[in-house]
Amino acid sequence: MAKEYLQGLFGLDGQTAVVIGGTGVLGGALCEGLAQAGAYVVVAGRSAERGAERVAAIEKLGGKAAYREVDVTSRESIQALRDKVVAERGAVDILVNCAGVNSAVPYEQIPDADWERVIDTNLKATHWGCQLFAPQMASQAEGGSILNIGSVTSHLPLSRVFAYSASKAAVLNYTKNVAREYATRKVRVNSLCPGFFPAEQNRKILDKDRVANIMGQTPMARFGEPPELIGAMLLLVSRKAGSFVTGTEIYVDGGFTGNRF
Repeated sequence: MAKEYLQGLFGLDGQTAVVIGGTGVLGGALCEGLAQAGAYVVVAGRSAERGAERVAAIEKLGGKAAYREVDVTSRESIQALRDKVVAERGAVDILVNCAGVNSAVPYEQIPDADWERVIDTNLKATHWGCQLFAPQMASQAEGGSILNIGSVTSHLPLSRVFAYSASKAAVLNYTKNVAREYATRKVRVNSLCPGFFPAEQNRKILDKDRVANIMGQTPMARFGEPPELIGAMLLLVSRKAGSFVTGTEIYVDGGFTGNRF
């Protein structure tokens, strides 16, 4: 009984999920979680090699997935991804906007090119993903769910992540606006905000002193492990468990934000 009940709440059997940025560390964990919950997962990114590795890992777990190339700095590329998945699968039930980059340059030295690269990847690509996929979801009988990736830096000032923080703060505001826009159109839009999970975009700034500072302000006194994001994600994207949840964010951060407010 318990297994059937949980499957009814959180199961994604028969659904198609697109994870833009699925070739990354955190995106890859989310792909695997979606697949193990029953979704067919489209791993979207720029690296065919890493995409193939992610698909193989999912298939080893018994899931179903495919890699599709996408350039998140191109609206046309994201639109082509949507059109291809719809042509192949008939619908897109879940979209996860997970592509992200950072600039570790000190504030006074941030070049315009770095600022624009971070804003384009973290914010503009999220906007394009929502703007292109939400109407498609609204046209579907079952609607759909969009999950954007925020950050603990969406609310809290941290050194050496100025462009990243600005982009992630904007993602939360943008998510609430899109959620309101589609609230009566069968499309839910939420944010998942990870704390400190070592990944490509933050390895350059995680020196010994910074790690000690972070651990001193994280009640659980450790980094997160990518699979620890899966439970919150499934709540937010599931049709039943998350059916009345839209325009909100969930923090998975070991208590970091609660310790700072």
